[in-house]
Amino acid sequence: MDIVIKILQFILSFTLLVLVHEFGHYFFGRLFGVRVEQFRIFFGRALVKWHWGETEFGIGWIPFGGYAKLAGMVDESMDTEQLKSEPQPWEFRTKPAWQRLLIMLGGVMMNAILAFAIYVGISLKWGDTYISNKDMQYGYVFNDYGHNLGFCNGDKIISIGGKEIDDFAKILTTLAIESDKTTVVERDGQMVAIEIPVQSVMEFVEQTDFISPRVPFKIAGLVEGFGAAEAGLQVGDRLVSFNGTPTTWFDEYTPLLEANAGQRVVLGYERGGESGEVEVAVSPEGKIGVGVASAEYIPVRTRNYNLWQAIPRGFERVGEEMSDYWKQLKMIVQPKTEMYKALGGPISIGQIFPNEWNWEYFWRVTALLSVILAIMNVLPIPALDGGHVLFLLIEVITGRKPSDKVLMVAQMIGMALLFALMFYATWNDIARLFTR
Repeated sequence: MDIVIKILQFILSFTLLVLVHEFGHYFFGRLFGVRVEQFRIFFGRALVKWHWGETEFGIGWIPFGGYAKLAGMVDESMDTEQLKSEPQPWEFRTKPAWQRLLIMLGGVMMNAILAFAIYVGISLKWGDTYISNKDMQYGYVFNDYGHNLGFCNGDKIISIGGKEIDDFAKILTTLAIESDKTTVVERDGQMVAIEIPVQSVMEFVEQTDFISPRVPFKIAGLVEGFGAAEAGLQVGDRLVSFNGTPTTWFDEYTPLLEANAGQRVVLGYERGGESGEVEVAVSPEGKIGVGVASAEYIPVRTRNYNLWQAIPRGFERVGEEMSDYWKQLKMIVQPKTEMYKALGGPISIGQIFPNEWNWEYFWRVTALLSVILAIMNVLPIPALDGGHVLFLLIEVITGRKPSDKVLMVAQMIGMALLFALMFYATWNDIARLFTR
């Protein structure tokens, strides 16, 4: 059932994204009097099709991509027959360059508008719920990977690449994207600059325990039959020492308990302003059977918006996502980042969606994918919107229009590149399935 829910979310999201994108081309095409011969959502043979005016609408059986076929345009259909006849006033090729430019950018514009509208809606409905970096009064705990980069337990993140990070959830992603820039931390009351060399993004992604908030060891729950409950420790007790040595933080106890597995240890605690010590049996697995009151030290904030606040927030979110994704694209050509290994196809995209239907998460993912689709399509690769825009800009600058033969060859090269990229991304998807 989980996979069915993922597939349904994937299909619904991509149907909306493709519909909006192709509608952008359709809208500007019709606005400037270009005949739209076909409007197709998804590829492959049409499962259903119908006519409305001069346009044939249809839905393909491969839930990926789509197109709006404009009369008199060299596109992925590779239809050259119409180009052999005399140019007609309703054809794409007879329109002024500025109109053709808007037609080609129509899809990208609509995807950006869709993302903006979704982010405005999310801000109004759910607001922004997050853990603030500013609330981490005790700093963070890092794994061995983080220690090797120069971080120490207790460090407070001040800035990454000169920018303050307020949302805790964005710290790891920002470090991965900005790994070649200075990170400033507060350590023992001093500001320390950490110069992180360019890292493998794949290694960063795998560090699920790279960073976590540091908290005192305050007991939130006890498990009957384990050492803590049998020794008389209570919910609300705060552990402050281990075998006579002052020990404050929860992360400090974990390795100590594991090192004393199967033995008895003396734990110091504070309770209601009073202090005490108790001898506790540690299980063979290095456990004493307690839960930690982490939530007490990690407040969750929610920022709510009215309409006039949600609109600028929508622009801000689109700008943030575009900036982050553009940085990720640039990292693909940096071999040290190994960003090329992170490329994924339909399977990776489908995995983004949760196993349970959650409308807030669905719309957040759809908005992000809309931003990605907009940026991908504006890349100057023949066969993508950006490739057509590139030739149009050359025409505007030089005053000379590339020949249909040149456009056709460029289209074929672009299609080959896209198929190769899709094959590589899908191969990555399949390889990851077998390495999990």
